[in-house]
Amino acid sequence: MSDTTNIQTGLSTTEAQRRLLSDGVNELPTARPRSLLGIAWAIVREPMFILLIACGSIYLVLGSRQDAVILLGSVVIIMSMSFVQERKSERALEALRDLSSPHALVLRDGEQKRIPGREVVRGDIIFLTEGDRVPADLFLLDSLGLTIDESLLSGESIPVRKVPGSEAMPRFAAPGGDDHPYLYSGTLVVQGKGKARVEATGAKTVLGGIGKALFTLEAEPSHLQNETGHAVRVISVSSIVLVLVLTIWYGVTRGDWLNGILAGLTMAMSLLPAELPLILTIFLGLGAWRIARKQVLTRRIAAIEMLGAATVLCVDKTGTLTQNRMALAQIVVEDQTYVFGDSSVKTPADFLEIFHETLEFSMLSSQRDPFDPMEKAIQEAGRTALAGTEHIHDLWTLVEEYPLSPQLLAMSRVWHSPDRVDYVIAAKGAPEAMIDLCHLSDDETQRINAQVDQVAGQGLRVLAVAKASFQQHALPDIQHDFEFKFLGLIALADPLRPSVSAAISQCHTAGIRVVMMTGDYPATAMSIARQCGIANGSAVMTGADLDTLDDVELQKRLAQVNVFCRLQPQQKLRLVTALKANGEVVAMTGDGVNDAPALKAAHIGIAMGGRGTDVARESAALVLLDDDFNAIVAAVALGRRIVDNIRKAVVFVVAAHIPIAGMSMLPVMMGWPLILLPVHIVFFELMIDPTCSIVFEAEPEEADVMNRPPRRTDQKIFNAELLMLGLKQGVILLVVLLAVYLSAQWAGLTVAQARALTFSGMIVGDIWLIFINRSRSLPLLQSARLHNPALWSVVGFALLMLGLALYVPYMSALFRFDAPPLGYLCVTIAAVSGLLVFCHQFIRAKAVQDSA
Repeated sequence: MSDTTNIQTGLSTTEAQRRLLSDGVNELPTARPRSLLGIAWAIVREPMFILLIACGSIYLVLGSRQDAVILLGSVVIIMSMSFVQERKSERALEALRDLSSPHALVLRDGEQKRIPGREVVRGDIIFLTEGDRVPADLFLLDSLGLTIDESLLSGESIPVRKVPGSEAMPRFAAPGGDDHPYLYSGTLVVQGKGKARVEATGAKTVLGGIGKALFTLEAEPSHLQNETGHAVRVISVSSIVLVLVLTIWYGVTRGDWLNGILAGLTMAMSLLPAELPLILTIFLGLGAWRIARKQVLTRRIAAIEMLGAATVLCVDKTGTLTQNRMALAQIVVEDQTYVFGDSSVKTPADFLEIFHETLEFSMLSSQRDPFDPMEKAIQEAGRTALAGTEHIHDLWTLVEEYPLSPQLLAMSRVWHSPDRVDYVIAAKGAPEAMIDLCHLSDDETQRINAQVDQVAGQGLRVLAVAKASFQQHALPDIQHDFEFKFLGLIALADPLRPSVSAAISQCHTAGIRVVMMTGDYPATAMSIARQCGIANGSAVMTGADLDTLDDVELQKRLAQVNVFCRLQPQQKLRLVTALKANGEVVAMTGDGVNDAPALKAAHIGIAMGGRGTDVARESAALVLLDDDFNAIVAAVALGRRIVDNIRKAVVFVVAAHIPIAGMSMLPVMMGWPLILLPVHIVFFELMIDPTCSIVFEAEPEEADVMNRPPRRTDQKIFNAELLMLGLKQGVILLVVLLAVYLSAQWAGLTVAQARALTFSGMIVGDIWLIFINRSRSLPLLQSARLHNPALWSVVGFALLMLGLALYVPYMSALFRFDAPPLGYLCVTIAAVSGLLVFCHQFIRAKAVQDSA
């Protein structure tokens, strides 16, 4: 407990200043801001940017300024975007600091003073009232009906009661639960008044502990980033070795070192797949734009790729599955029940005759303009259901209030009507308290308790309602002196979001397991889990159960339980860490401060943007702007589509580069005239770059995108199967082009004509490679009919440029071409097309046979 403080006068100004200097200001510590150079260096070290810069620099040395400007310019743009995202990610602790430092009404030198929250010190006496944000961790000394919304820390959707404590009580308990004297920084007073003493400030608060967890967590690189790093190393070493070998071979065998250097540089251009970083950059950048159209903001672009591999979706209950607002769910009078919003329930013909009085006195026992979410729900339901009747008493005058107390969990409000002589008293509270107030018989008590158990078993918060009248002038001191009549029960709930059940069903179809992690009670958690389809039998684990398991036992139990409740922030973080240790790719959704560490630790953190706190939003990789849970499913589908299309583009790039590299290297090795020159390579790159980065990105998703399990965590995007498919396609095209070149030489065509014919075959072959790789699930003719305007633009541009290079003198001279005979050109086009299509059909049929 804190040092002794005079409760009547509070701290002196001198003592408060001493403690402020000693303990520091009441703010959460933030990491030292990184310099601009530090952030830029962290971004430049990313493999994607290393490859972009390397390719751009080489093109610049080769004199290909256009390609160099495109590549290096894209580096500047992408680095700028990444810089902005990095700066945004550092705002999580700042959001926590702002949340923990509101203004506070304190007792200093015997006077009440309102000071900035950052100046609150240990031992200060704080006065709280409805609507105040708790400025630090406090110990309650005195209160009048004080209830606190702790949902941002505990996950409980219902405010909790607070009662004064004694000095002998132990240290702070965890957030959540009724009748504790502990108040936590950042929580909200929704009802009543209180006087409390500051026990902890800044980093020593519960909120500060979450800030420390956020500070120590580091985002993990995605699979794509790791694979890109590996690709950088392999491509760099392989390119250097082959270029040196080819240059030396040419120089030694022919004695022409200048042309040897030219051949080596041409080989370097053919080997360097500048499309690879462009594929990754453009696909993920456009993916972020496409996801934004689904109302999902991407804060960390690497998370988009991870979406396609997500195997587990961890969801918070309050504010994620539910709407984080209380609503009146049921009214129970005698043996009849009215269910709000359920058209399938048969209700009495006359609602006003049976249920109106219970609802009417529920409203009278609540504040007219309440801050408490339960009273707000009662007033909203009453003004809707009783609209246009005489049962809404806006002209009545409030005379007296009897608040909740630890001895009697009921509250009463005394009203005076302009047209009545006696007072009208409305009361609501815990059913057992109302049974006591109404002095019910044992039979009535048993019947009501059975109704309460039935309703509470559905995860609803149950209150009882009663009424009384009083004619004496002097009101009694306690509620027990009124003659109450029991009216009925009202049940409140945090409603399920309408789209959640369908979204979770789609997740299951896609092979994604959904796990609930909440700070709420087991009955409430299981009720919501059953409604939305998460519950796996009756298995549920509490935070207390979790603490009894070591990490190995926990990893074993994770496969059996889908519902975890009464969790603290560090326990949510432990669950996410355990799932990752089991080899799962974890997506985590949430909206509260208590979700922030788990959101940051997950592979993909998804925050609710509408109702979510700043802390949750800044800790997440994705933000749902309209809090629509369906957007998660749409984002997963788009993530899978992006990965599918990246794989198609990679196959195309590998297949397209093999004939380029082969036709650059073989003439040198065989002593032939050079077939491909740097200008030809640049032309191919101008066609290949937009093809792989724009055309394949725009391809629609495969039909089974959400009807197949996630890709295995050990499955690489650039795996051997993928590379082998590209290798087969590229070798086939290379063999065909060699046949075209040798046939042209055998037919007596000049070197310039043979070069033009071979170049034409390569362009036509690349076009067919586009069509061949458009779809993995559809036959070639069906995939050709898929809508993709970008495809036809690229094909049209390639054919137009080919025609200009063959038949426009200036272009022909630039390409070192002589126009080949038209018949030879037609035969070449037909041969390349026919052989590629035939080989594709053969490879596809064999793959289907092998899979069967």
